[in-house]
Amino acid sequence: MPTTEPRNPQPTAADEVVDICRDLIRFDTSNYGDGSGPGERAAAEYTATLLSDVGLEPDVFESAPGRTSLAVRIEGADRSRPALVVHGHLDVVPAQADDWTVDPFAGHVDGDLLWGRGAVDMKDMDAMILSVVRQMAREGRKPARDVVLAMFADEEAGGTYGAHWAVDHKPEIFEGASEAISEVGGFSVTVAGRRAYLVQTAEKGLAWLRLVAEGRAGHGSQVTPDNAVTHLAEAVARIGRHTWPLELTPTVRALLEGVADLTGLPFDPYDEQGIDALVAALGPASRFVGATLRHTSNPTQLTAGYKANVVPGRAEAAVDGRFLPGREDEFRATIERLAGPHVRIEDIHRDVALEAPTTGSLVDAMTDALLAEDPGAAVLPYMLSGGTDNKSLSQLGITGYGFAPLRLPPDLDFAGMFHGVDERVSIDALKFGTRVLDRLLSTC
Repeated sequence: MPTTEPRNPQPTAADEVVDICRDLIRFDTSNYGDGSGPGERAAAEYTATLLSDVGLEPDVFESAPGRTSLAVRIEGADRSRPALVVHGHLDVVPAQADDWTVDPFAGHVDGDLLWGRGAVDMKDMDAMILSVVRQMAREGRKPARDVVLAMFADEEAGGTYGAHWAVDHKPEIFEGASEAISEVGGFSVTVAGRRAYLVQTAEKGLAWLRLVAEGRAGHGSQVTPDNAVTHLAEAVARIGRHTWPLELTPTVRALLEGVADLTGLPFDPYDEQGIDALVAALGPASRFVGATLRHTSNPTQLTAGYKANVVPGRAEAAVDGRFLPGREDEFRATIERLAGPHVRIEDIHRDVALEAPTTGSLVDAMTDALLAEDPGAAVLPYMLSGGTDNKSLSQLGITGYGFAPLRLPPDLDFAGMFHGVDERVSIDALKFGTRVLDRLLSTC
């Protein structure tokens, strides 16, 4: 009786996602913010090869030597609908190897955990996107509508050489796109014993500010009332100690109302202690959420002088400011008042705050995709205290959401993984994410 060799089945996204994520981690794409890092070219070329292997033809482009991004449009079943942008970034923040338990760029696997810089920010989502798109291409399946897949450089330094550059110089990539999904949303938290997935529908604005004080330079032994260091120090102290008032945007209000429903705790928008209790119920995610109740302004750098007995004529400080959607003018006016008349404020980097609708067809599709894989869970909107490349895409009228779906263990400090030491992600969470993302792209 003749025998036939069993056919090797095509690998699924769940089969590939760990290897792709591990490979991406092994590319050191550290972004130091000053152009001194290794850049993203090698990782972008690897990514382009993964796409070309399944018949896609990505456009690989550079904004500066080594600062490499790529994009490809995938034809959808209904081309009359606006396209969906699905984007990631290939750069990561630096990592000091001596601080880590493992080599941060080795892609170390230990049991159910994949360790390495970028494991959650955001080479995990990059790998999920790539593995899902490869599976769909191999199987001849189209997404529900056109998908613009993009992998950007430079997100960790504000996107000047990545998404911002692409929007300014290659806007045709995104022609006809109306919505986007990217990082830092769709992950689970455990609230009152029940899993809840947080879909990012808003993000704070970014204002990195330079404070400049100028005064009379002179000998350190003389009386110097016009002292630049004193002017600056007083301004920094006022800004750093300022208590910003509570302001609940629609997204934050919807989140807190949802947490109240899950926990049975009361929600009163004017009761700060009650709001703090609702935020605390989110566990590790309270780090993200707690910073979205108000503006923040953290002094981060100080520079002045060159010798102990010389009063400098100039002193500088940096402040990391994050403002709520629709409140930038009030934020800036307050910073100027706190800085005082002797301190000038200059922009280092500035970007918009975003607040997208918490309801609609895309939000419904994200919710349905999550609940199909995790029935009985809850899905809630939330605001990100940081920022994403959705800021850049908003300049083209594209509404962005954070949706990198991960089912996480309840005791994992997920918020602490971002830019932290010993960054790691669950392999089960990666595989879960591929299933959810496949459902989303097939139905939205």
